[in-house]
Amino acid sequence: MSETKPLSSEHRIEIAAGIILSVITCGLYNIYWNYRQMQAMNALLGREEYQFAMWLILSIVTCGIYHIYYEYRMGSDLLSWLKEHGCEVSPNLPVIGLVLSCFGLTVITDAVYQHELNKLV
Repeated sequence: MSETKPLSSEHRIEIAAGIILSVITCGLYNIYWNYRQMQAMNALLGREEYQFAMWLILSIVTCGIYHIYYEYRMGSDLLSWLKEHGCEVSPNLPVIGLVLSCFGLTVITDAVYQHELNKLV
């Protein structure tokens, strides 16, 4: 019984390594991690919904406020996709991302979202 996964193995990121590298590099790895998550979400949705350059520029210009919105939107899109495809997921996923991001814990938000994405690899 072979189950087809919606994402290829290139979208898998080890969560512990992502958190540790983000802390060690003072957040620089987290920028790369977000880039990889955007690629995974675009592959999952089948369209170019997330654009790295725009995210980076708007996050810098708005001093991180756009990043908080982005985390909520990614959680919302991920929740919608998972529900449409019958996967079990917490309905509070976008709210969890929003609250953690507001408190500056975006690395934890990325870890939560990566956990859901890794299930699809």
